[in-house]
Amino acid sequence: MPDPNEITRWLGRMGEGDPEALDRVVRLLYDELRIMARRQLSNERSSHTLSATALVNEVYLKLARHAQINAGDRVQFFAVAATTMRRVLVDYARSRNRKKRGGGQDDVALEEVEAFLTERESEEVLALDAALDRLAALNPRAAKVVEQRFYAGLSVEETASLLNVSKKTIQRDWLAARAWLRKEVSFEIAN
Repeated sequence: MPDPNEITRWLGRMGEGDPEALDRVVRLLYDELRIMARRQLSNERSSHTLSATALVNEVYLKLARHAQINAGDRVQFFAVAATTMRRVLVDYARSRNRKKRGGGQDDVALEEVEAFLTERESEEVLALDAALDRLAALNPRAAKVVEQRFYAGLSVEETASLLNVSKKTIQRDWLAARAWLRKEVSFEIAN
């Protein structure tokens, strides 16, 4: 188990723009990041080629492009990682749809994208992303709750702490947001 004080120290340095800090934080939290990635990938087809390790690596590469990442504690870092993980999965879904339509140049091999998501799954990922963006416009906190609960796998308590609200508020937002997203995604896929 990594030392929480060491993680906090490196997170502070990451917020100051220390180029070594992200690497240290990822090494310290690597096992937890893989668990988060596995949780995300468990929602996908079991035969896809993107592994939890590859997803964590993609997240690392995206985060490494930033000179400074403000995440004062472990929960905030996982919130940033979860949002980035969402972006990676959406990028893969978009890539698959572009390949399906024959356009666009990508770094991802066609056989990797096809094995990662079926046509239906890529439509669902994109529909969920679009619905989550619409939810963020209507209720930003509820959208944050979904990101943290679904993508980061944070508990109700961790999400409440991160967003500075009560557990009851998180539970209400979570239930309402899930129902709203289910309706929106179903409607978008049907049309």
